[in-house]
Amino acid sequence: MTAQTARATARAELTRDILASAAAQLAETGPAALSVRAVARDLGMASSAVYRYFPSRDALLTALLVDAFDDLGAAVEDAEARVRRGDLRRRWRAAAHAVRDWAREHPHEYALAYGSPVPGYAAPTDTVEPAMRAARVVLGVVADAQAAGRSPAAGPSRVARGEKAALEPVASLVDPPLSPAYAVRGLMAWSALLGHVSLELFGHLHNGVLDYDEHFATLVDQLAADLGLR
Repeated sequence: MTAQTARATARAELTRDILASAAAQLAETGPAALSVRAVARDLGMASSAVYRYFPSRDALLTALLVDAFDDLGAAVEDAEARVRRGDLRRRWRAAAHAVRDWAREHPHEYALAYGSPVPGYAAPTDTVEPAMRAARVVLGVVADAQAAGRSPAAGPSRVARGEKAALEPVASLVDPPLSPAYAVRGLMAWSALLGHVSLELFGHLHNGVLDYDEHFATLVDQLAADLGLR
């Protein structure tokens, strides 16, 4: 192994150690209290050494956020890819349940990604593409329904011009783009999925829903019907 390769390997390993320590701190104290100095203490390093890898708390938060979005995206992609392409309803179910399963297995990472904003932190643009991975899978199923000649459940006879313009980024997230009606329904379905998962994960369904698994399955199937998936 060359000296350059050895340095790159050592740097990659230390980067993983820093992120693992930061993830543990995230679970213990929450994102607002994340501290580069605390990570350095945990690893027995000088804080100046950690700052050479992550120059600020915000840089560390961004790395954790990108990791969370990528991990969720990979889980949803893998689950949906295992289903036969023509079975739109099962693909939708696989993607939706993968979102919930990942959130339940990674509650602190989910909270970082979809919970309350961290005071003083603004996510940079390099988090956008990782954040779109899971949504792109869900909207990809919707796009395939559109291509197959399906249509969403009855709604307004036409989508207002302002709404078409507002949802152009959503419509163009897949290729070919979604029709205005499907862009509206697709975003509603994605919002419903995340909203339900958030309510469950953050304890807002306690004593209101007695069987979370049963209710989520019903929600997913109702959304599939709304999207015209069959």
